[in-house]
Amino acid sequence: MLSIIQAAGWPIWPLILCSVLALAFVIERFIQLKPGRVLGRNLVDEAIGVSRQSVPAPETVNQLAEHSALGSVLAAGWRAINLNPRCSPGEMRAAMEAAGREAAHRLERYLPALATIASAAPLLGLLGTVIGMIEIFGSQAPAGSLSGGNPAQLAHGISVALYNTAFGLMIAIPTLIFWRYFRARVDGYVMTLELAAERFARHLEPLCPGAADAAGAAR
Repeated sequence: MLSIIQAAGWPIWPLILCSVLALAFVIERFIQLKPGRVLGRNLVDEAIGVSRQSVPAPETVNQLAEHSALGSVLAAGWRAINLNPRCSPGEMRAAMEAAGREAAHRLERYLPALATIASAAPLLGLLGTVIGMIEIFGSQAPAGSLSGGNPAQLAHGISVALYNTAFGLMIAIPTLIFWRYFRARVDGYVMTLELAAERFARHLEPLCPGAADAAGAAR
């Protein structure tokens, strides 16, 4: 492997850095995007059961917020009612929507970096190819004849060109696949979060202190 790196020349080092970063991001996303870390199990049903009569104490709210991404969204509804004595259903929903946007942003962490690596790796490989071609032409004699050139420098230029092209594609293709996989997974999670938050918001509306005022004003 070391001989390949030496044959590829210095343009291979940015590609190696990209491969290390891409591998780290992929492993981190596989760990953080596990269903248990994002959705939990039967979390909405448990939260509804706990708050059938009233909103739980702040300690329970904090425990729910730390449970998972979905827990942080549900806890935002509880917290809005606890903190605002005259919280209306609209304000409660706004708090949950803000928490949902924050949770979605956390789920998308490092995905832009993966997309950037997938786009930049072929360009870096192309850069190495161009540098290799420059070395090939630089190895030729002033007259331009191959016989008068430097064979060692010619072979090195060819190695730089081919190895960098191959490395760039080898990094870009799997990185693009993983990026699309994580992108689809995050989109599915976001949809699940939205549906669960809407169900929980409908449950919390009668518990909002401002709900009775709004009903009285309507009458």
